[in-house]
Amino acid sequence: MRASDFDYALPDALIAEQPAQPRSSSRLLESGRAGAICDRRMRDFPQLLHKNDLLVFNDTRVIPARLLGRKDSGGRVEVLVERLLDEHRVLAHVRSSKPPRPGTRLILADVGLPVDVLGRADDLFELSFATAEPVLDLLDRHGHVPLPPYIKRPDSRADRDDYQTLYAKHPGAVAAPTAGLHFDVELLGQLDALGIRTTCVTLHVGAGTFQPLRSDDLADHVMHAEYVQVDGQVCADVEQARARGGRVVAVGTTVVRSLETAAGDGELKPFHGDTRLFITPGYRFRVVDALLTNFHLPQSTLLMLVCAFAGYQPVMAAYRHAVERQYRFYSYGDAMFVEHEERQTE
Repeated sequence: MRASDFDYALPDALIAEQPAQPRSSSRLLESGRAGAICDRRMRDFPQLLHKNDLLVFNDTRVIPARLLGRKDSGGRVEVLVERLLDEHRVLAHVRSSKPPRPGTRLILADVGLPVDVLGRADDLFELSFATAEPVLDLLDRHGHVPLPPYIKRPDSRADRDDYQTLYAKHPGAVAAPTAGLHFDVELLGQLDALGIRTTCVTLHVGAGTFQPLRSDDLADHVMHAEYVQVDGQVCADVEQARARGGRVVAVGTTVVRSLETAAGDGELKPFHGDTRLFITPGYRFRVVDALLTNFHLPQSTLLMLVCAFAGYQPVMAAYRHAVERQYRFYSYGDAMFVEHEERQTE
């Protein structure tokens, strides 16, 4: 298959600029057996789970990773922190009229934070914040929420809460694991009251998640690296769910990539490190049985993953249905629930 096989037409009016309020009022498209489609709301989600299922969340925390400023020579710059290296050094995307050279000093935020360019690694720059205060504290006070490029408005103070899951714990993401944005206190309480078991992995979502493929040939694409942590408790939780006949239900494509990375040699094991796993149709899933996910960009690696999981034809048909019924798309948009295509035939 080629990238162009995953294209679809989407009116701009269906790109969500603001989140649903409350979160669980989002619409939910259930794509089931034999391509059957059911229009629901996220508050119906507990009805789609079985009592022995295991729900897996990504507990990464989005950091206010965007900083605006200038070079010491006067040119304007925009910095998007991609990865924290230590308390003072980061890897970042830097947008300016000309790429800054090593030794360049950047002056960021209204307070004039001094940041030195140490070097370059492919598309990223290694930067050092020349302050005693840790980077995370500086970003929290002076950074902007890194809203996706298709949201055509400046970030607001409300985005600090809206573009964050309620269970976010480990800071490091520059994009939200958006399927988790649909869970509010009420919905999480319902799941708890039903006795639905949950566990968490961590995948720090990078800005590369929004990058288009540079070739129509999927074999030419190299995934951006993202840090993943799947600990021993997660592996034990999955094993116990299997033993009681339950499904492993991933909340978001980042959870799928985390669990499937950790099961890369055929058996789910603890994993800490980077993943470049690119899941396309034909991939053999080892861990995940069902998936809650948002609607993704045309020709994106995330749409390819969903098609690999639930079947190309059913997923693309569900997307056409979502467009016709005017679902809201992308990060602040509505959700979709699918089972692995082999599960659908059981």
